[in-house]
Amino acid sequence: MLTYPQIDPVALSLGPLQIHWYGLMYLVGIGGAWWLASRRLPRAFPDWSRETLSDLVFWVALGVIAGGRLGYVLFYDLGSYIDDPSLVLQIWKGGMSFHGGLVGVLLAVWWFSRKHDTGFFRLMDFIAPLVPIGLGAGRIGNFINAELWGKASDVPWAMVFPTDPAQLARHPSQLYQFALEGVALFCILWFYSRKPRPTMTVCGLFAVCYGAFRFFVEFFREPDAHIGYLAFGWLTMGQLLCIPMILLGAAFMWWGYRKGDAKHETVS
Repeated sequence: MLTYPQIDPVALSLGPLQIHWYGLMYLVGIGGAWWLASRRLPRAFPDWSRETLSDLVFWVALGVIAGGRLGYVLFYDLGSYIDDPSLVLQIWKGGMSFHGGLVGVLLAVWWFSRKHDTGFFRLMDFIAPLVPIGLGAGRIGNFINAELWGKASDVPWAMVFPTDPAQLARHPSQLYQFALEGVALFCILWFYSRKPRPTMTVCGLFAVCYGAFRFFVEFFREPDAHIGYLAFGWLTMGQLLCIPMILLGAAFMWWGYRKGDAKHETVS
């Protein structure tokens, strides 16, 4: 068994102001995505200015935060937030839904694509390889917060998390998700998008791979205590939300290759 590294969730305290590692991970994700997007911009959208890119990153980040929080409220813990609506604003305590954030991003990109007369799926193909940076950073934030831990296990790398009332050795499922949703997904999309691909296929591949990775890791992750399993003694809310994502991603890839219109290279 490994020892969980005791990391204070508060990275810096300035009087009454506290800066949490979880919030800093969002800055890392957004900053890393902006940096990579700026490198890819000349090939993907040569007529765009850096200001246009900055606007895109701002609206996508807003979609991630607003959609992620509202998605968590609606999908995972609506009752608690009805009892105390002020909890909605306390994002430093965690409680963000990837699937809600995805909906927020889709709405932001749809609005941005209409404003700048750019194809929606072309823009989504540009954004998709950037997303794993934020996903990976977010999972590190979950690990530091000692939240979303895994099921009890006797594997050599199991850990006892300080927030676990039972104090059982558990799978560090946050790190599994960091490795798959962050590192592996980034590498897959990076190499796939280096060559011209039909429109819709990059974002389609993202949906398929993320959905499959998340579905798999959920078998090692402790389900939310107030939700538990939804069916069959193993199906979680996360897995249920991944099923339509995988199907849609596969449909996008099939349709993209059926149309066969190659897109521009997007990675320098």
